[in-house]
Amino acid sequence: MISVVRAIGLLLSASLLLAGCGERLEQFGGPTMGSSYSVKYVRGASGPSVERARGEVEGILAEIDRQMSTYRADSDVERFNALPSGSCVALPAPMLELVAFAGELSKDSDGAFDMTLEPLLNLWGFGPQSRGDQVPSAEAIAEVRARVGQHHLRIEGGELCKDAAVQLDFNAIAAGYAVDRVVARLGELGVSSALVEITGELKAVGHKPDGSPWHIAIEAPRDDRQVAQKIIRLEGLGVSTSGDYRNYFERSGQRYSHTLDPKTGSPIRHNLAAVTVVDESALRADGLSTLLMALGPEAGEAFAERHGIAAFFVIREGQGFVSHGSERFRELFEQEEK
Repeated sequence: MISVVRAIGLLLSASLLLAGCGERLEQFGGPTMGSSYSVKYVRGASGPSVERARGEVEGILAEIDRQMSTYRADSDVERFNALPSGSCVALPAPMLELVAFAGELSKDSDGAFDMTLEPLLNLWGFGPQSRGDQVPSAEAIAEVRARVGQHHLRIEGGELCKDAAVQLDFNAIAAGYAVDRVVARLGELGVSSALVEITGELKAVGHKPDGSPWHIAIEAPRDDRQVAQKIIRLEGLGVSTSGDYRNYFERSGQRYSHTLDPKTGSPIRHNLAAVTVVDESALRADGLSTLLMALGPEAGEAFAERHGIAAFFVIREGQGFVSHGSERFRELFEQEEK
């Protein structure tokens, strides 16, 4: 399975009302990517059965697992990761598309987004090949950083090449990509209203059977329990939250987050606790939430404003938190606050 080391900061609304007109709410779910998935969809007279929908969804998830899981030696990504510097290998089109997408995020953020951090994640104890939480030496970090960097990758035709022994990790975007794939496939089956959640990344289209919109709650950054901080309405939008409050360890009073700063090779040290991004593409929301989390509050907020990103920031301040949305976030949801 792909293991998603991400903060799951989204709670599904409990108000799933049913109505007439021959429509009903169907739902199913199960394990995936080291976590779980959930699908709720409105089924009309000609809509797919739960069995058909489940089969299609799990087929997509199985395909992504075969291609992108760093937890199975026979996956396409592990086949690539095992190759030495100077190698090229043919990869499935979806993987090349995601590498190209990640390359654009990396370029736009001056390297703040990087999908080649797996060796560093392993070094700190957060990756699939880690040997437990640890604070590595500066020398160990420097040695591993020589094998890290999005700029070491290039796509040539249908092949991915590397000029250093880099290793790919799709965890920062695989779930968002999966959500978009599932929503698109359900649409092809005749489903126009659905709420799809995969390892905390989600997207909603259409409405519930009673005609009301889907609502989700952005989770407050609490270590001990899930608490809804803000309720937002979703119509054709994907949502992703990244945070440092679920996957971390502490040593000598210092908190070490699983989100790494590619420029230092170490966990982020700023006071941004969580950031939620809303976008028409769940893939884009997924990648951007990671990118903004890596940048931190000041640089992240500036990036969001510069690129028109709908982002909601939760920042540690003293013993509590302060939160605010970007201009685009306020444009989308300010009416709900009144």
